[in-house]
Amino acid sequence: MHTSSLHKKKRFWAGILFAQFVLFYILSKISLVVEFFNSLFELKKEVHQYLSSLFPFSIGDIFYIVLFVALVYSLVLRFRKKKQSLLKLLVGVNICYFIYQSFWGMTYFQPPIINLLPKEEPSINETKTLAIKYLNLCKESRAQVSEDSNGVFKIKNLSIVTSEILNQQKQLPLGLNSKITTDISNFKPSIFSFIMNDTGILGYYNPFSAEAQYNPNLPDTYLPFTLAHESAHQLGYAREQEANFIGYLIGIDSDNIDLKYSTQYFTLKSLLNSLVDTEPQFVEKILSEYSDGMKRDRAYEKNFINKHTGLISDFFGLTNHLFLKSNQQEGRITYSYFIELLIKHERLSITN
Repeated sequence: MHTSSLHKKKRFWAGILFAQFVLFYILSKISLVVEFFNSLFELKKEVHQYLSSLFPFSIGDIFYIVLFVALVYSLVLRFRKKKQSLLKLLVGVNICYFIYQSFWGMTYFQPPIINLLPKEEPSINETKTLAIKYLNLCKESRAQVSEDSNGVFKIKNLSIVTSEILNQQKQLPLGLNSKITTDISNFKPSIFSFIMNDTGILGYYNPFSAEAQYNPNLPDTYLPFTLAHESAHQLGYAREQEANFIGYLIGIDSDNIDLKYSTQYFTLKSLLNSLVDTEPQFVEKILSEYSDGMKRDRAYEKNFINKHTGLISDFFGLTNHLFLKSNQQEGRITYSYFIELLIKHERLSITN
């Protein structure tokens, strides 16, 4: 291929990529366009999930591996002066970026759930009251779950939990959820679980395969709620804290005690995390009132986290922070928006 012609093609595809960045940014500000992409997500949701569910392994992770190998190969060829490698890389990045934004990225800009809830801001006292409530709920549920030989919470049957999550999706309040539910179980343990242990990533939604990926090595206290959270992404809730809220609605009234306890425990931890800076003595008091079983669960979680904390988790924490910011979400993993949704929903429950 003639050198000048190759340079023109590279500039063309680089220009297309930049144009996509600008175009999707502009489109994200237009509510009618955002609604179109939400409708597109709903339209393709069931077929997308069904196709990837046919594979017993994570087809999305395989896709990521292929992408990584292709990227490394292109860079190697680039250093070897293979002039067409950069062109192929630019074409591939353009295609992947367009698919990502069309299938998933634009759903970050749908109207927030909080618009459907009461406007009054939450108070510290409301948060403390809910912390006491969920402490008592956790104690009650913890007494009913199974334990391993070390007295730590143990899930009885994970497949029953995933079936219950799909069933509970159908029970989501109509006033808060307008998403179409499916009966397709598309939960997959990630091929990258050995890496996820050290990254702080509990699970993730794969927009290319519509799979709910999770780390099977997590403490069992994390796992059921993580699956409920990722299933909320499958429904079409892109924002992390809204997925937490939908996951909460899925699990909190479940008849499956493992899912219920995991959801209650996540909620309690989130409430305490939101209070730890302003009400440290209250948080310490609540922690001291954990049941013996809850204390063992907490110790096991802390041991897991301490064992896998390091440079890798810091790096992934930073990249996740930047990703959330780029999609107009809270940076780092904070719980303030989830807590606001929770408290305002609790108000609705009281008034109704």
